[in-house]
Amino acid sequence: MKVALINTSDAGGGAAEACMRLLKALQQQHVNAKLVVQHKTRANDNVYTIERSSVDKALSNFNFFYERLPFIAFQERDKLVRFAFSTANAGTDISNQAIIRDADILHIHWTNSGFLSIKDLKKLFLLNKPIVWTLHDMWAFTGGCHYAGSCNHFINQCGNCYFLRNPSSNDISHQGWLRKQDMYSAVKNLSIVTCSNWLGQVAKKSSLLDEANIQAIPNPIDTDLFSPKDKIAAHNKWGVGTNAKVILFGAANINDRRKGITYLVEALHILKKEYDMGNPVEIVIFGKNKHFDTSTLPFPVHQLNIITSAADLAEIYSLADVYVSPSIEDNLPNTIMEAMACGTPCVAFNTGGIPDMIVHQEHGYLAEFKSAADLANGLYSILNAPNWQALSVAAREKVLADFNNDKVANQYIDVYKNALSRKGDK
Repeated sequence: MKVALINTSDAGGGAAEACMRLLKALQQQHVNAKLVVQHKTRANDNVYTIERSSVDKALSNFNFFYERLPFIAFQERDKLVRFAFSTANAGTDISNQAIIRDADILHIHWTNSGFLSIKDLKKLFLLNKPIVWTLHDMWAFTGGCHYAGSCNHFINQCGNCYFLRNPSSNDISHQGWLRKQDMYSAVKNLSIVTCSNWLGQVAKKSSLLDEANIQAIPNPIDTDLFSPKDKIAAHNKWGVGTNAKVILFGAANINDRRKGITYLVEALHILKKEYDMGNPVEIVIFGKNKHFDTSTLPFPVHQLNIITSAADLAEIYSLADVYVSPSIEDNLPNTIMEAMACGTPCVAFNTGGIPDMIVHQEHGYLAEFKSAADLANGLYSILNAPNWQALSVAAREKVLADFNNDKVANQYIDVYKNALSRKGDK
């Protein structure tokens, strides 16, 4: 069985990390899997990039800007939605690439930012190979947005999109929906996988995927790499007070509107004002940060910026007493899984795929959606929990049981075998 995984890049963002972890997990099960990407940054012989020359790289850059600039200039409602909507009107045809032609299964992941256009995806479908598509957000069944928020237009037909400056019944979201409807008409054998039960349920409600074969399979994680490390040693290495209670927050881009940092700021001020913490509290933040002023937080802050080493991340998770995820729209955040694997209880809003990972007061705390007050209460409860060690052990055991490489890889292998065994309709 030859499997071609397809993703925009091999690093940077949750989908890329999840895809690389799945590649490793499949290979551990002796599956002949390779990853086809636009941008390659890692030295991995099983990752194949289409950017093999300066001309290829120039074309990739052109496609990115060709898709993005018209949206920015004429369509976006405001800067907050600049990367929340993808038209996929530009990309590269990879249907003739040797790895694609040679594969028994095409396994699509996240292909936006100018990698594959809707037209390019349709060309892959027309190869009549079994298609497995792992959804990392809602884009595959909307007119262009990656997360629809409170909008439910995708249930019928997209249009009048609130992401747009001038929404109308025939706006680019409706046109995108029609192009995807045409794209799906070309596929004969499609299996949809969602990383969370929530996304699977939402996809099943959509008009584009309501008849598709959909199942939820989580992302895998290396539980040997992401495991509890020496807490005191980690405190000393990263310059955090050894007697401090540590709250950790991180994201690929902490300014992303979906990551909910405004709720975290409010929650931390409530925590400072209304709760007696006993010990000093320190905040550790990692991830890209261009705009957020950490001096607005009421506790001392250690800003670590972008962390690329998984070993370093494991130490950082291990030094924390709680990991907080104030996301208001998320699928199955890698950061929560990583923190739990390192034995760090988590506090997050009860939304999206997060309840697939955190059982309230067993592995952490699920706060009322968009309630900064309850988020603060969750932080206080975990930081002062008399059974903190039991929460820590339970968090790791949850990951070991549900998200380990062997279990996830074998679930995907079953999907591949079923796809190969059936002639299949959409």
